[in-house]
Amino acid sequence: MATSRRRVTAPDLVRMKLRGERIAMLTSYDFTMARLLDRAGVDVLLVGDSLGMVVLGYDNTLAVTLDAVVHHTAAVSRGASRALVVADMPFLSCHTGVPDAVRAAGRLVREGGAQAVKVEGGHPVLEVVQRLVEAGIPVMGHLGLTPQSVHQLGGFRKQVRTRRDAEKLLESARALEAAGACAIVLEMIPHSVAAEATTALQIPTIGIGAGPHCDGQVLVTYDALGLYDEFVPSFVKRYADLGSEITAAAEEYAKEVREGSFPAIRKSALSGARRD
Repeated sequence: MATSRRRVTAPDLVRMKLRGERIAMLTSYDFTMARLLDRAGVDVLLVGDSLGMVVLGYDNTLAVTLDAVVHHTAAVSRGASRALVVADMPFLSCHTGVPDAVRAAGRLVREGGAQAVKVEGGHPVLEVVQRLVEAGIPVMGHLGLTPQSVHQLGGFRKQVRTRRDAEKLLESARALEAAGACAIVLEMIPHSVAAEATTALQIPTIGIGAGPHCDGQVLVTYDALGLYDEFVPSFVKRYADLGSEITAAAEEYAKEVREGSFPAIRKSALSGARRD
């Protein structure tokens, strides 16, 4: 199906849910990848704080700074002409007071060119979500496994293990919707709970390790394309193995340089040389 080249907006996500259209979302961290994914018709590009792990080499997302997210968001924004660009609010940017959160989100929009921001958590960030929306900044929520709480959660593991856990997640999802969120990412929760949240909400749910019943799906692009092999979640589908292809290409390049076969001297270049 052909994809419209009109810029996707935050309100479009709600309209897509109402029309029954699934939302395709991937992470992006640089201009070139953003341009390729945008050309492919991906609806939303998330400048995720996952860049801390797959780009910067940290063990988790906690070391990612606001400056880093602004920097990468600006690159992605320059490469995307259709996709909605969403920037992650990094660790602690939403928990030192509403004014700090508004300033941080403002930088992501003004300096980074983001069209929306993503905020992890439920009730503790509701006031932040509401104030950002009032300031004209669309907000995407994030519930379930929230990577910025990795130490509190005891690692990157599946969440919502009891019915009470499910009820708390649903309460948080409804509260985020009421605060003005335009969509909610649901990460690593049972499929049945994700389906329940998707039915209960007027705004779309975007699943990652949350089953097929969400209104859309998101993956870390480096996982989906086989570029990152340090840790690959079990729910990830690899659509390519570009890591191996890049390594093989670089090995071939190095081999040709060392043996002197690259760069080759072309006959046309010799025939065009001036003779005295």
